[in-house]
Amino acid sequence: MILVITPEIIVPNESEIINQMFHDGLDFLHIRKPWISRGKMTEFINSIDTSFYPRLVLHSHYDLGKDYGISRLHFREEVRKEGKYKSLMNGNTISTSVHEITTYNALEKEWEYAFISPFFPSISKKGYGVDSTVIESLIQRNNPHVKLIALGGIDSSHIQEVFDLGVDGVALLGAIWESNEPLHVFKKCRKNILL
Repeated sequence: MILVITPEIIVPNESEIINQMFHDGLDFLHIRKPWISRGKMTEFINSIDTSFYPRLVLHSHYDLGKDYGISRLHFREEVRKEGKYKSLMNGNTISTSVHEITTYNALEKEWEYAFISPFFPSISKKGYGVDSTVIESLIQRNNPHVKLIALGGIDSSHIQEVFDLGVDGVALLGAIWESNEPLHVFKKCRKNILL
């Protein structure tokens, strides 16, 4: 499973790139744009082909899910800890983020999957993951209910190595959006996975 997380700001031709990635095998797109207004979010969703709405995951403006038939919602660690997601669970598929394997292991089965990071030094967040990564702690994984999605510094050169560690999927951010050729990078990542 390959997921892509949007950059926080809207980039040129982003919707066209996203639509093409879906055509080229993208499983899910996480729309993470914390600073944009509800109106801009509506415009952004409208620019994506409606056939891909079931594969979109909202990180904010959750109420738009009902308007667009988007039933996948992602909650930050703080929101999960405070239990603020519970009122939005009905009929929705939920995911979250963690930074330690012990936190991941403690997740209840209401969560479909969790991002765990950093796997490698981050491409988009300079300095993050340079001193420590979660790779060594994967042997402690014992949660049979929640899929584990690797995040942080993953690109085409070591995407297969990450899958070989037993993860259920990878999330790409910096490798895609920090590139001058995001579609090329996405296709290369897909190609470098031994299915």
